Amino acid sequence: MSLLGADKQIDKESVAAELLAARSRSLDLLAPVSEPDLVRQHASIMSPLVWDLAHVGNYEELWLLRAVSGAPPLDAGLDDIYDAFRHPRPSRPALPLLGPEEARRYLGEVRSRALDVLDALPTFDPEQPLLADAFVYGMVVQHEHQHDETMLATLQLMEGEGYRPLAPAPPPGAPLAATEVRVPAGPFVLGTDDVAWALDNERPAHVVDLDAFWIDAAPVSNGQFLEFMDAGGYADRRWWTDDGWAWRTGDAVDHPGFWRREAAGTWTRLRFGWEEDLPLDEPVQHVCWYEADAYARWAGRRLPTEAEWEKAASWGADGHKRRYPWGDEEPGPAHSNLDQRHFRPAPIGAYPAGAAGGCHHLLGDVWEWTSSDFEAYPGFRAHPYREYSEVFFGSGYKVLRGGSWATNARATRTTFRNWDHPIRRQIFAGFRCARED
Repeated sequence: MSLLGADKQIDKESVAAELLAARSRSLDLLAPVSEPDLVRQHASIMSPLVWDLAHVGNYEELWLLRAVSGAPPLDAGLDDIYDAFRHPRPSRPALPLLGPEEARRYLGEVRSRALDVLDALPTFDPEQPLLADAFVYGMVVQHEHQHDETMLATLQLMEGEGYRPLAPAPPPGAPLAATEVRVPAGPFVLGTDDVAWALDNERPAHVVDLDAFWIDAAPVSNGQFLEFMDAGGYADRRWWTDDGWAWRTGDAVDHPGFWRREAAGTWTRLRFGWEEDLPLDEPVQHVCWYEADAYARWAGRRLPTEAEWEKAASWGADGHKRRYPWGDEEPGPAHSNLDQRHFRPAPIGAYPAGAAGGCHHLLGDVWEWTSSDFEAYPGFRAHPYREYSEVFFGSGYKVLRGGSWATNARATRTTFRNWDHPIRRQIFAGFRCARED
């Protein structure tokens, strides 16, 4: 049994390495940020960065110390402060938060003890749900990576000179062989039962029979979205749902998040506080579900369902369910724009080795909105706690698929399900369109 693909086995050394990689990424991301910027709240929809940092440690303590070994709390008062369900984001700055240095010391203490517990484990007991295939460790690793992406969304909202990490430019784009791909009708397996670290909402695997459909070969680009804007798409009521129109008019929205119109009629964008020319060949990002849905209607198309998206990304003509669009090999630099490698989406066509049947950019670059509400699969069981998925099921959340440039490879795969409110734009989200056959 492997962690994600076929080339890395689950043993204590590999689990410890995954924990170390996640923690190094968290600390490295925040190292350039001043203490005042770590402590202040940059937007009411986001936590202070220092809350996220200590929350990661508290989550690790809950699961890798107390749940695994029965250890007593290091400081029982921290459980309330860092409980995301007791304290919504707007109220978190008023809590008695650990300061940056206190948070780092707390993370270090928890990690030291967690590694001692890991070392003392006789085995990853297949009879214990938390320890089978080291599931609880994979859950904690993915949780930290998810908060790294959340913290990047906060850093994108930070005002002033901004946060600009050094990163190489992405590879150049290339023309695609076709603008859309036909996915034939027939049954396929949605979800998974055999990925060791898959989370509860990805399970159980079950057969879904879909009609044939067409799906875009790539996400909608900035240049394509600009055509919608130039055609008056934001001002035309025909393309918007009732809720979407109320959101658009109420917030006076007429362009994607972080775009700026220049006097000459051209567009720039803010990326971590720095202004740059709008790259027309990159996937559009920082659009909410309502904007994605309006564009699709304007284009005479629709958003794909999440089942359609997963079939396009994972189902081969031979009936084999691929773990990644290109196969079962774990993501590498040639496959996709993941792991904060470039701190931006890559131009369309930049990763031909990561394509699936003519569909490009299915993993990485931008999360892709689907038309689907976030719901449980038939036979779903919450594991190991209801608050990861179950409390979010319903029509208030839309499913996103595929991961973004900010997503770590451990926290995405063809079965991975993300979700958010349809008004959210701070996340690194875009979309592609689909249509009936």
